[in-house]
Amino acid sequence: MKARLKRYALPLAAAGLALLCGLCLLVYGHLAQLLDSQRQAERWQGESDTAFRQLSCFMAVDEKLSLEQVYTFRKAMMDKFHEAALDIGTDSQLFCDAWCSFGTVNVSSAQGKGEVSVIAVGGNYFDFHPIRLLSGNYISPDDLMKDRVLLDEDVAWLLFGGTELSGMEFKINGQPFVVAGVIEREQDFASKAAYTAGMGIYMSYEGYSALVSENAGLETASAGGGAVGINCYEVVMANPVKNFALNFAREKFPIGGGLLVDNTGRYDYETILKLTKSFGQRSMQTHGVILPYWENAARSIEDWCLVLLLCAMVTAVLPLVLLVIWAVRLFILGKTKLEEDLLPKARDNVAEAIRVRQRRAWEKRHLKKKE
Repeated sequence: MKARLKRYALPLAAAGLALLCGLCLLVYGHLAQLLDSQRQAERWQGESDTAFRQLSCFMAVDEKLSLEQVYTFRKAMMDKFHEAALDIGTDSQLFCDAWCSFGTVNVSSAQGKGEVSVIAVGGNYFDFHPIRLLSGNYISPDDLMKDRVLLDEDVAWLLFGGTELSGMEFKINGQPFVVAGVIEREQDFASKAAYTAGMGIYMSYEGYSALVSENAGLETASAGGGAVGINCYEVVMANPVKNFALNFAREKFPIGGGLLVDNTGRYDYETILKLTKSFGQRSMQTHGVILPYWENAARSIEDWCLVLLLCAMVTAVLPLVLLVIWAVRLFILGKTKLEEDLLPKARDNVAEAIRVRQRRAWEKRHLKKKE
C-alpha cells in the first residue's frame, strides 16, 4: 500500500497543482473583465474592423485642464486622423471622450440636507462608466438644461426617502436642481474598497462650473471653462497602427506633471508581468496626482492579477516537468518499439512480399515456356 502511494504521490501532486493553476487563470480572466470603466474601447469598437485604444489622463492637483484645451486636443485628433487617411466621413465614430472634476456641495430638500461629494461630468462620461441606474436616466451632453443631477442611493434616501425620484426638485448650494435619476454604486470588491468619498451626486460640468463661479461671486461660467478645472480626461480613439493613439496623446495632450494611463490591454499577461519590474515602487507616489476611485480600483485588480499569474506560473512547473518527462519516455518507448518490433516486422513483410512477387513471376515465365 505504501509503495503504491509512493508511486502515485508525484502524479497526484502534479494533478492537484495543474487544477490550482487552472483555477488561478480562471479567476484572473474573471478579474480582467470585472471593471466596466476599463473596457470602453471594446464597447466603442463593436463590430468595426478599426482598432481603438482607451487612454486616461489624470491631471496634477495644481494643473487643472480647461475645456478650451479639450477642444484643442479634439481638433488635433481630427487633423491626425485625416493625415493618417482614416475615413473622414465618420469623424464622430473615430473617437469618444469624457471629462470630470471633483468637489463637495451642500444639498437640501424639504426632508433632509447634508454635504456630499460631487463628480461634475462632461462628454460621454457614462459610456466610460456605465453605473447601474436604479431609476430615471443618465445626464447627457445633449441635455439643453444643465440642471439635471444624478443622485446615488444614499443621497436619494437622505433627501427624499426613496429612489423613484425623476423630476423631483432639490437645492445644491441654495440653487434649484432636478433629479434625473438614482444610481447604485459599483458592487465589485475593488471599487467598493477604492470609493471613499461617501454620499455623492453627478452633475454636468457646465452646471457645476456655473455654480462654483456664482458662489465665488464671479460671472456665470460659460461652456468654455469657468472657475472649475478638469481633473480627469478619458478618450477612446482609433488606433490604426500599434501605439498610434498613445504616441499621439503623449505628443499633443497637455498632461504637464500629470499621469497618462493606457487602459486597453492593461490586464494582458505580458503587461501584468511587466509590473514585476516596478515591484516595491508602485506604491510610491511620484506624481502630484490624486487618482479617482476607478483608477485605484483598476490598480488593485492589477495587483491581484499579478499575484494570480505568478501563482499560476509556479504551480504549472511540476505538471509541465512531468509532462515533458512523460513525453520523452513515450518517445523513447515508441522509438524502441519501432526499432525492435515494428521495423523488423516491416522488413520481414517487405521481404516476404518480394519473395511472393518473384515466385509468381517465375511461375508465370515457367508456364509460358511449357506452352
